[in-house]
Amino acid sequence: MEYLRTLPILLLLLSLFTSSYAATFEVRNNCPYTVWAASTPVGGGRRLDRGQTWRITAPAGTKMARIWGRTNCKFDSSGRGSCQTGDCGGVLQCTGWGKPPNTLAEYALNQFGNLDFFDISLVDGFNIPMRFAPTKAGANKCRAVSCTANINGQCPAALKVPGGCNNPCTTFGGQQYCCTNGPCGPTDFSRFFKTRCPDAYSYPQDDPTSLFNCPAGSTDFTVTFCP
Repeated sequence: MEYLRTLPILLLLLSLFTSSYAATFEVRNNCPYTVWAASTPVGGGRRLDRGQTWRITAPAGTKMARIWGRTNCKFDSSGRGSCQTGDCGGVLQCTGWGKPPNTLAEYALNQFGNLDFFDISLVDGFNIPMRFAPTKAGANKCRAVSCTANINGQCPAALKVPGGCNNPCTTFGGQQYCCTNGPCGPTDFSRFFKTRCPDAYSYPQDDPTSLFNCPAGSTDFTVTFCP
């Protein structure tokens, strides 16, 4: 019966070990308007009025994850409705990705090399200024990244849509802009985004200057709309 006395201790240690590799994301709305935050594959969605925050805990191994803001939304009491930008199938609680244009905070936890990877992406376009920051930032690639330029106000006419600045793949299609069939390079449209937000992805293969990392389990993160 000795194992019965030690089982609670073992379960506690296992719980502490497991939770230590989870990461908490504090999502804050500093915009002067309401943002309906979205998060997949964990989190779902939450209305954030100015100054409000939302905490999301993602377990180790979470990947292909993204957090974004939706604007000009209307939902009924059952959580069904629509948003002008970032809409995810007409529901408050997102389970899929948002409809462009939407500024994205992307992350993957405890991946290759025991690292947490994170980035801001404009590959789906831009709707809200954003800052994505580790709470215990270090040197090199473990640091805050942001995109705070007036992209909506300066958006090229061909990409401008109500509430945001769309991406060229959604607008025009084709390998040059979508990079779906092999290598591709920057375009005049991606350079528009990159010049204004050099830390952010401007096209799908913009990895060298846009992907950041921290040692897995070493930090939590904040995502701020309108920093």
